[in-house]
Amino acid sequence: MIDIVSQINATHREIGNQPLTTGEGRSLRLRRVYDAAIEDVWSACTDPERLGRWLGQVEGDLRVGGTFQLKDNAGGEILRCEEPHLLKVTWVLGEGMPTEVEVRLTSDDNGRTVFELEHASPAQIVDELVRTYGPGGTIGIGCGWDLALLGLDFFLRGVEFDPAAWEDTPEAKEFAVRSCHAWGAAIQTAWGTSDDNIAAAIAFAVQHYAPESGGES
Repeated sequence: MIDIVSQINATHREIGNQPLTTGEGRSLRLRRVYDAAIEDVWSACTDPERLGRWLGQVEGDLRVGGTFQLKDNAGGEILRCEEPHLLKVTWVLGEGMPTEVEVRLTSDDNGRTVFELEHASPAQIVDELVRTYGPGGTIGIGCGWDLALLGLDFFLRGVEFDPAAWEDTPEAKEFAVRSCHAWGAAIQTAWGTSDDNIAAAIAFAVQHYAPESGGES
């Protein structure tokens, strides 16, 4: 069993504006602190064998200017790789819109690692999607990254964790529901979304990640 509330509260979430290499962007930002040295966290995020144990199997030409592909997930181009502080890639899922993911690592005074992830999408496309469908899709993207950061925490602490086996458990569904609510609060703070619209958006995201949960926080 995991302490779901503590895991949810360990991540700071916000919505921001992040320039893309192609222009203006809207972004999801996640930040949490891992009790591990920066070199260990960097290796977990860049070494193919270690990456495959918490995020997914990766293959490709893993260098700046090269491309990567995560199994059953996104692929893209490696834009920057500045060990052990910065990794930036394009992030494209299937035929979806091109986006960018940037991971930033810094050491705190206690030897722990502050992990920041920013997932930015073209502002014009995001704004149109939100006007048409509401912010539920954005919440879903954030929930997906919450699950990834949970896997990284388990990996760094040496806890046996199989995301594929765990995702259908009641515990996983509760985590997903709480994640969706946490992202709903972040979106409401950033965009001033009405209570009714944010409730509908949360329900939309929960239906994807935890369809039998009922959507309660």
